[in-house]
Amino acid sequence: MSGIEERLAAVEAKLRELDDRQAIYDCIRRAARGNDRFDAELTNASYHPDSIHDNGRKRVNAAHYGEEANAAHGMLFDANLHNVTMHLCEIDGDVAHAESYSLGLFLDKGGETGRALAGRYIDRLERRDGEWRIAVRRTTVEVALEGRAVLPGGMALAGSNYLKGARDRSDLSYARPLPDSGGAQW
Repeated sequence: MSGIEERLAAVEAKLRELDDRQAIYDCIRRAARGNDRFDAELTNASYHPDSIHDNGRKRVNAAHYGEEANAAHGMLFDANLHNVTMHLCEIDGDVAHAESYSLGLFLDKGGETGRALAGRYIDRLERRDGEWRIAVRRTTVEVALEGRAVLPGGMALAGSNYLKGARDRSDLSYARPLPDSGGAQW
């Protein structure tokens, strides 16, 4: 192999690794977005059909996790936001092991109280048919805070006139192209 061929092979290998890392991170973030937008189809698309989601209290076949997560979040909360923060990933061929820190913010029913949960998603992902999806997810909760849901100055969230997203596909994040509001709220 010539020097040029060796350099080209090295660039191709690095490009594949970077592409895999991005696809894995996108998969993990897609699952979080699906939870927040109550888009079970999007959540489920982050998992292989035979996958397992295990939060320590309950072990769920991930083919139905989106629906179960929506039911649980809808029963307890008026709003929820899952944030994926620090992310580490080890890739070995078509298998990857990832640890992603998460911060979940939850507005309890009625909007007077809320909670923040910090933990991790510990995932085994597999590339099948060219697509990375979660094969096994184990979640942790390592910090949990609860309190009144108020804005600076003591104003409660209800009626605060802040823009609020929707928990379905009517949310503006699905609009293509994103329209100008013309000054109107959502």
